[in-house]
Amino acid sequence: MTKSAKRQVFNPYLPLYEYIPDGEPHVFGDRLYLYGSHDRFGGKKFCMNDYVCWSAPVTDLTDWRYEGVIYRRTQDPRMPKGEHELWAPDVVQGKDGRYYLFYCPDDKVKSIGVAVCDTPAGHYMFHGVVRDREGGILGERPGDTIPFDPGVFRDEDGTVYLYSGNGPRVPRDVGKEPKASMVMTLEEDMLTLKTEPRRLIPTLDQSKGTDFVGHELFEASSIRKIRGKYYLVYSSVALHELCYAVSDHPDRGFRYGGVLVSHCDLFPGQPGKPLCAYGNNHGGLEEINGRYYIFYHRPTNRSMFSRQGCAEQVEIREDGTIPQVHITSCGLNNGPLEGRGRYPASICCNLYGKHTPTFSVRFLMGSKHPYITQDGPDWSPGDGGTPPRQYIANGKDGMTAVYKYFRFRDTRQITVTVRGHASGQILIRLAPDQTPVGSIPIHPTRDWTPFSGAVQIPDGDSALCFCYEGKGKLDFLEFSLG
Repeated sequence: MTKSAKRQVFNPYLPLYEYIPDGEPHVFGDRLYLYGSHDRFGGKKFCMNDYVCWSAPVTDLTDWRYEGVIYRRTQDPRMPKGEHELWAPDVVQGKDGRYYLFYCPDDKVKSIGVAVCDTPAGHYMFHGVVRDREGGILGERPGDTIPFDPGVFRDEDGTVYLYSGNGPRVPRDVGKEPKASMVMTLEEDMLTLKTEPRRLIPTLDQSKGTDFVGHELFEASSIRKIRGKYYLVYSSVALHELCYAVSDHPDRGFRYGGVLVSHCDLFPGQPGKPLCAYGNNHGGLEEINGRYYIFYHRPTNRSMFSRQGCAEQVEIREDGTIPQVHITSCGLNNGPLEGRGRYPASICCNLYGKHTPTFSVRFLMGSKHPYITQDGPDWSPGDGGTPPRQYIANGKDGMTAVYKYFRFRDTRQITVTVRGHASGQILIRLAPDQTPVGSIPIHPTRDWTPFSGAVQIPDGDSALCFCYEGKGKLDFLEFSLG
């Protein structure tokens, strides 16, 4: 992490060279373990890297530790040459004390694989594929729906529930493939179906007359039990939002709850436009040291294939409802970031220009929009050398980068480090539509160069906005508050 006045954690919460979407957080013992798929910076497909794990003490979410590769695609006998991606996984501890990783390779392999390990973040070994008692492989039997994004949960009575499925996202896709939201139970071997799959929550073709209309399941089932209720988190047909449904039972009776988070800060029923480029979403709820957090991901690099994990604290009200949260730059930090110190520009939670942000693909974003990228190839801690640096690229007149939130105390100067052919100023605001509290003149520079300006920021908690006005374009590496 970049040093600042004290040790902190930002969004994204992992080092900025790491691209782990589909985050499933689980507390085992006194540590939080983060499982997910593993994108590649500059990748041409989803989830091109092997599964890795990161963990942190539940008492200090600033102290993330790289656990290394926990499972390689070549370990699966269905893909010995690594010819398929490893899509979103989940992990559960079995009654035998071991840890079981459930996953689907890409949509060309229509079955659920299982790997097992004695420890949460050790080297998992292939265990088998989910089958029925007669040996029929789930997903390959006549009448099966397509297994997808497995989520797994062990209830207090020891019953293991396996969730799976996705749905059509637009009407023209209805009926093209056998898709649905499904739940089933497993025997103690964690491979054999104890009960057959049954439908759970509505997809687009099943939602008429229900409270799921407009927020039907698309993918990403994730289950938790909280205060005696079962919460199913899922990605809706809107893609950018994670929704939840709640029930008194783990396998039936789910009612639509609402939106938990949108990674472009759109709120249902409220006017507005996306506040950053958007794409799909996937994540899970977890209680960590007495607080609840929703984990999700964001796209970067004008791509759907270089996604990063973020998280926000949520409130679970006494009646069990969870209000939607705004996305922030401080996420797991348990409060605003310090209003002094040095910060990466790429921890912005909103990023847009004069044009309304689009789906995060290069042909739509083109040269109109600012975006987050990095100055080197894909990198991991085992590669050696210096990790790449992430930055905001293509900052043109009208670019706004928003950071929520900082705790300002006697902040009198801001320095930005930029490069490019820009000639103008960066206006500093505490909200995008407010009067500037300072400005920083910018001149063309080939190399990363610091520019400073005085600011008048009242003490207190506030957002911080950098708004570029001028000619040419700039890249934005970092800023310092002092």
